[in-house]
Amino acid sequence: MNAFECAENAEEVFVLSDSFLRIKELIDNDSSTIDDIAEIIMLDPTLSITILKLANSSFFNYPGKIETISKAVLVLGITEVYNLVIAYFTTDAFKSITAAPEYIENFWEQAVDCALIIKFLGEELNVINAERLFILGLLHNIGELAVHQSMPGKIKACNSISDSEFPWEKQHSTIEFTYGECSGELLKQWQLPYSLIEPIRSQDEWDFEHATVEAKLLYLSKRIMLLNYQCKTHKPSSLITAEVLNDLNISPKMIVAANHFCNIERLSILSILSPGSAFVY
Repeated sequence: MNAFECAENAEEVFVLSDSFLRIKELIDNDSSTIDDIAEIIMLDPTLSITILKLANSSFFNYPGKIETISKAVLVLGITEVYNLVIAYFTTDAFKSITAAPEYIENFWEQAVDCALIIKFLGEELNVINAERLFILGLLHNIGELAVHQSMPGKIKACNSISDSEFPWEKQHSTIEFTYGECSGELLKQWQLPYSLIEPIRSQDEWDFEHATVEAKLLYLSKRIMLLNYQCKTHKPSSLITAEVLNDLNISPKMIVAANHFCNIERLSILSILSPGSAFVY
Protein backbone atom coordinates (compact mmCIF):
# COMPACT_ATOMS: atom_id res chain seq x y z
CA MET A 1 0.00 0.00 0.00
CA ASN A 2 1.36 3.42 -0.97
CA ALA A 3 0.44 6.86 0.40
CA PHE A 4 -2.31 7.40 -2.18
CA GLU A 5 -3.92 4.01 -1.51
CA CYS A 6 -3.75 4.51 2.25
CA ALA A 7 -5.42 7.92 1.94
CA GLU A 8 -8.02 6.53 -0.46
CA ASN A 9 -8.87 3.77 1.99
CA ALA A 10 -9.17 6.28 4.86
CA GLU A 11 -11.36 8.61 2.81
CA GLU A 12 -13.94 5.85 2.45
CA VAL A 13 -14.22 5.63 6.25
CA PHE A 14 -13.55 9.18 7.43
CA VAL A 15 -15.94 11.24 5.34
CA LEU A 16 -16.31 15.01 5.50
CA SER A 17 -19.95 15.90 6.12
CA ASP A 18 -22.42 17.31 3.62
CA SER A 19 -22.36 20.57 5.59
CA PHE A 20 -18.67 20.98 4.81
CA LEU A 21 -19.25 20.35 1.11
CA ARG A 22 -22.05 22.96 1.00
CA ILE A 23 -19.90 25.53 2.78
CA LYS A 24 -16.98 24.78 0.42
CA GLU A 25 -19.21 25.26 -2.61
CA LEU A 26 -20.40 28.64 -1.33
CA ILE A 27 -16.87 29.83 -0.53
CA ASP A 28 -15.65 28.73 -3.96
CA ASN A 29 -18.51 30.70 -5.55
CA ASP A 30 -17.52 34.35 -6.00
CA SER A 31 -21.16 35.44 -5.99
CA SER A 32 -21.78 34.11 -2.45
CA THR A 33 -22.32 36.65 0.31
CA ILE A 34 -21.32 36.61 3.97
CA ASP A 35 -24.95 35.97 4.87
CA ASP A 36 -25.09 32.97 2.50
CA ILE A 37 -22.07 31.38 4.19
CA ALA A 38 -23.24 32.22 7.71
CA GLU A 39 -26.66 30.73 7.02
CA ILE A 40 -25.20 27.34 6.07
CA ILE A 41 -22.84 27.32 9.05
CA MET A 42 -25.74 28.07 11.40
CA LEU A 43 -27.56 24.95 10.21
CA ASP A 44 -24.97 22.97 12.18
CA PRO A 45 -25.25 24.03 15.85
CA THR A 46 -22.07 22.25 16.96
CA LEU A 47 -20.04 23.84 14.16
CA SER A 48 -21.48 27.26 15.00
CA ILE A 49 -20.60 26.91 18.68
CA THR A 50 -17.08 25.75 17.83
CA ILE A 51 -16.43 28.68 15.50
CA LEU A 52 -17.76 31.21 18.02
CA LYS A 53 -15.64 29.70 20.80
CA LEU A 54 -12.51 29.89 18.66
CA ALA A 55 -13.35 33.37 17.38
CA ASN A 56 -13.72 34.65 20.96
CA SER A 57 -10.66 32.85 22.31
CA SER A 58 -7.32 34.48 23.05
CA PHE A 59 -6.11 32.77 19.88
CA PHE A 60 -7.51 35.69 17.85
CA ASN A 61 -7.37 38.40 20.53
CA TYR A 62 -10.32 40.25 19.02
CA PRO A 63 -11.05 43.19 21.36
CA GLY A 64 -14.86 42.90 21.21
CA LYS A 65 -17.37 40.09 21.56
CA ILE A 66 -18.25 38.04 18.48
CA GLU A 67 -21.78 36.82 19.10
CA THR A 68 -22.97 35.77 15.64
CA ILE A 69 -21.58 33.73 12.77
CA SER A 70 -22.17 36.65 10.40
CA LYS A 71 -19.96 38.86 12.54
CA ALA A 72 -17.33 36.10 12.76
CA VAL A 73 -17.18 35.94 8.96
CA LEU A 74 -17.10 39.73 8.72
CA VAL A 75 -14.42 40.24 11.38
CA LEU A 76 -12.17 37.25 10.72
CA GLY A 77 -12.72 37.05 6.98
CA ILE A 78 -14.08 34.29 4.77
CA THR A 79 -10.71 32.53 4.41
CA GLU A 80 -10.11 32.35 8.17
CA VAL A 81 -13.62 31.12 8.90
CA TYR A 82 -13.14 28.52 6.16
CA ASN A 83 -9.98 27.37 7.94
CA LEU A 84 -11.95 27.03 11.18
CA VAL A 85 -14.58 25.02 9.30
CA ILE A 86 -11.85 22.74 7.95
CA ALA A 87 -10.39 22.35 11.46
CA TYR A 88 -13.78 21.39 12.85
CA PHE A 89 -14.81 18.91 10.18
CA THR A 90 -11.43 17.20 9.84
CA THR A 91 -11.14 16.61 13.58
CA ASP A 92 -14.79 15.53 13.65
CA ALA A 93 -14.26 13.08 10.78
CA PHE A 94 -11.72 11.07 12.76
CA LYS A 95 -13.81 10.75 15.91
CA SER A 96 -14.97 7.32 14.75
CA ILE A 97 -11.44 5.88 14.67
CA THR A 98 -10.89 2.78 16.76
CA ALA A 99 -7.81 3.51 18.84
CA ALA A 100 -6.72 3.72 22.47
CA PRO A 101 -7.83 7.01 24.08
CA GLU A 102 -4.25 7.72 25.15
CA TYR A 103 -3.08 7.43 21.56
CA ILE A 104 -5.75 9.85 20.29
CA GLU A 105 -5.08 12.29 23.12
CA ASN A 106 -1.37 12.32 22.35
CA PHE A 107 -1.99 12.68 18.61
CA TRP A 108 -4.19 15.78 18.94
CA GLU A 109 -1.97 17.32 21.59
CA GLN A 110 0.98 17.18 19.20
CA ALA A 111 -1.14 18.48 16.32
CA VAL A 112 -2.35 21.47 18.36
CA ASP A 113 1.18 22.18 19.60
CA CYS A 114 2.51 22.28 16.05
CA ALA A 115 -0.40 24.53 15.05
CA LEU A 116 0.24 26.98 17.88
CA ILE A 117 3.98 27.06 17.28
CA ILE A 118 3.65 27.82 13.56
CA LYS A 119 1.06 30.53 14.28
CA PHE A 120 3.35 32.16 16.86
CA LEU A 121 6.39 32.11 14.59
CA GLY A 122 4.34 33.48 11.70
CA GLU A 123 3.24 36.41 13.84
CA GLU A 124 6.80 37.04 15.04
CA LEU A 125 7.93 37.20 11.41
CA ASN A 126 5.00 39.47 10.49
CA VAL A 127 3.55 36.97 8.05
CA ILE A 128 0.25 38.36 6.77
CA ASN A 129 -2.78 36.70 8.38
CA ALA A 130 -0.58 34.39 10.45
CA GLU A 131 -3.68 32.75 11.98
CA ARG A 132 -4.14 30.84 8.72
CA LEU A 133 -0.92 28.95 9.45
CA PHE A 134 -2.68 27.25 12.36
CA ILE A 135 -4.53 24.87 10.03
CA LEU A 136 -1.23 23.70 8.48
CA GLY A 137 0.08 22.65 11.88
CA LEU A 138 -3.19 21.08 12.94
CA LEU A 139 -3.46 18.86 9.85
CA HIS A 140 0.23 18.24 9.18
CA ASN A 141 0.17 14.67 10.51
CA ILE A 142 -3.42 13.65 9.80
CA GLY A 143 -2.03 10.88 7.60
CA GLU A 144 -0.95 9.03 10.74
CA LEU A 145 -4.62 8.40 11.54
CA ALA A 146 -5.12 7.14 7.99
CA VAL A 147 -2.23 4.71 8.49
CA HIS A 148 -3.72 3.64 11.82
CA GLN A 149 -6.98 2.85 10.03
CA SER A 150 -5.36 0.79 7.26
CA MET A 151 -2.33 -0.68 9.02
CA PRO A 152 -2.80 -0.44 12.79
CA GLY A 153 -0.09 -3.01 13.41
CA LYS A 154 2.52 -0.75 11.78
CA ILE A 155 1.92 2.31 13.98
CA LYS A 156 3.93 1.09 16.96
CA ALA A 157 6.92 0.25 14.76
CA CYS A 158 6.71 3.61 12.97
CA ASN A 159 6.55 5.55 16.21
CA SER A 160 9.30 3.66 18.02
CA ILE A 161 12.53 5.48 17.23
CA SER A 162 15.97 5.71 18.75
CA ASP A 163 17.82 8.98 19.31
CA SER A 164 19.69 8.36 16.08
CA GLU A 165 16.54 8.04 13.96
CA PHE A 166 14.08 10.60 12.66
CA PRO A 167 10.33 9.83 12.64
CA TRP A 168 9.88 10.36 8.89
CA GLU A 169 12.82 8.07 8.11
CA LYS A 170 11.41 5.33 10.34
CA GLN A 171 8.00 5.71 8.69
CA HIS A 172 9.53 5.37 5.23
CA SER A 173 11.56 2.29 6.17
CA THR A 174 8.51 0.67 7.80
CA ILE A 175 5.62 1.47 5.42
CA GLU A 176 7.55 2.95 2.43
CA PHE A 177 5.98 6.41 2.74
CA THR A 178 5.70 9.09 5.40
CA TYR A 179 2.75 10.33 7.40
CA GLY A 180 3.25 13.71 5.74
CA GLU A 181 2.95 12.24 2.24
CA CYS A 182 -0.22 10.42 3.28
CA SER A 183 -1.58 13.60 4.87
CA GLY A 184 -1.11 15.46 1.59
CA GLU A 185 -2.85 12.71 -0.38
CA LEU A 186 -5.80 12.64 2.01
CA LEU A 187 -6.26 16.42 1.88
CA LYS A 188 -6.03 16.23 -1.91
CA GLN A 189 -8.77 13.62 -2.04
CA TRP A 190 -10.88 15.82 0.23
CA GLN A 191 -10.30 18.59 -2.34
CA LEU A 192 -8.87 21.02 0.18
CA PRO A 193 -6.85 24.04 -1.05
CA TYR A 194 -3.48 23.47 -2.68
CA SER A 195 -2.02 26.05 -0.29
CA LEU A 196 -2.63 23.49 2.47
CA ILE A 197 -1.72 20.36 0.54
CA GLU A 198 1.72 21.32 -0.76
CA PRO A 199 3.41 22.47 2.50
CA ILE A 200 2.00 19.43 4.31
CA ARG A 201 3.04 16.98 1.61
CA SER A 202 6.60 18.37 1.56
CA GLN A 203 7.01 18.95 5.31
CA ASP A 204 10.00 16.61 5.61
CA GLU A 205 11.92 17.90 2.59
CA TRP A 206 15.01 20.02 3.18
CA ASP A 207 14.88 22.01 -0.03
CA PHE A 208 14.24 25.64 0.80
CA GLU A 209 15.29 27.07 -2.56
CA HIS A 210 11.77 27.00 -4.02
CA ALA A 211 9.79 26.49 -0.80
CA THR A 212 7.14 28.95 0.35
CA VAL A 213 7.31 30.68 3.73
CA GLU A 214 4.45 28.41 4.84
CA ALA A 215 6.39 25.27 3.92
CA LYS A 216 9.53 26.51 5.68
CA LEU A 217 7.64 27.41 8.84
CA LEU A 218 5.88 24.04 8.93
CA TYR A 219 9.22 22.27 8.48
CA LEU A 220 10.62 24.13 11.49
CA SER A 221 7.51 24.10 13.69
CA LYS A 222 7.10 20.36 13.36
CA ARG A 223 10.65 19.83 14.57
CA ILE A 224 10.26 22.19 17.51
CA MET A 225 7.16 20.22 18.51
CA LEU A 226 8.91 16.85 18.11
CA LEU A 227 11.70 17.90 20.46
CA ASN A 228 9.04 18.08 23.17
CA TYR A 229 7.59 14.66 22.37
CA GLN A 230 8.93 11.87 20.16
CA CYS A 231 12.43 13.33 19.84
CA LYS A 232 13.08 14.39 23.43
CA THR A 233 16.37 12.50 23.53
CA HIS A 234 17.64 13.88 20.22
CA LYS A 235 20.18 16.66 20.02
CA PRO A 236 18.22 19.79 19.03
CA SER A 237 20.83 20.61 16.41
CA SER A 238 20.18 17.29 14.68
CA LEU A 239 16.60 18.38 13.90
CA ILE A 240 16.99 22.14 13.68
CA THR A 241 20.14 23.34 11.98
CA ALA A 242 21.61 26.82 12.16
CA GLU A 243 21.09 27.04 8.40
CA VAL A 244 17.33 26.65 8.79
CA LEU A 245 17.15 29.21 11.59
CA ASN A 246 19.23 31.69 9.61
CA ASP A 247 17.11 31.21 6.50
CA LEU A 248 13.95 32.07 8.43
CA ASN A 249 15.62 34.62 10.70
CA ILE A 250 14.49 32.66 13.78
CA SER A 251 16.44 33.02 17.02
CA PRO A 252 16.66 30.45 19.86
CA LYS A 253 14.85 33.02 22.02
CA MET A 254 11.90 32.93 19.62
CA ILE A 255 11.73 29.15 19.88
CA VAL A 256 11.60 29.36 23.67
CA ALA A 257 8.83 31.97 23.38
CA ALA A 258 6.92 29.76 20.90
CA ASN A 259 6.99 26.84 23.33
CA HIS A 260 5.84 29.15 26.14
CA PHE A 261 2.94 30.41 24.01
CA CYS A 262 2.04 26.80 23.21
CA ASN A 263 1.97 25.85 26.89
CA ILE A 264 -0.38 28.73 27.64
CA GLU A 265 -2.82 28.22 24.76
CA ARG A 266 -2.81 24.42 24.38
CA LEU A 267 -5.58 23.62 26.86
CA SER A 268 -8.07 26.17 25.53
CA ILE A 269 -7.68 24.97 21.93
CA LEU A 270 -7.82 21.29 22.89
CA SER A 271 -10.96 21.89 24.95
CA ILE A 272 -12.68 23.26 21.83
CA LEU A 273 -11.41 20.93 19.08
CA SER A 274 -10.68 17.75 21.04
CA PRO A 275 -12.30 17.89 24.50
CA GLY A 276 -11.19 14.37 25.38
CA SER A 277 -7.54 15.34 24.95
CA ALA A 278 -7.98 18.31 27.27
CA PHE A 279 -8.91 16.02 30.14
CA VAL A 280 -5.26 15.02 30.60
CA TYR A 281 -4.67 18.54 31.92
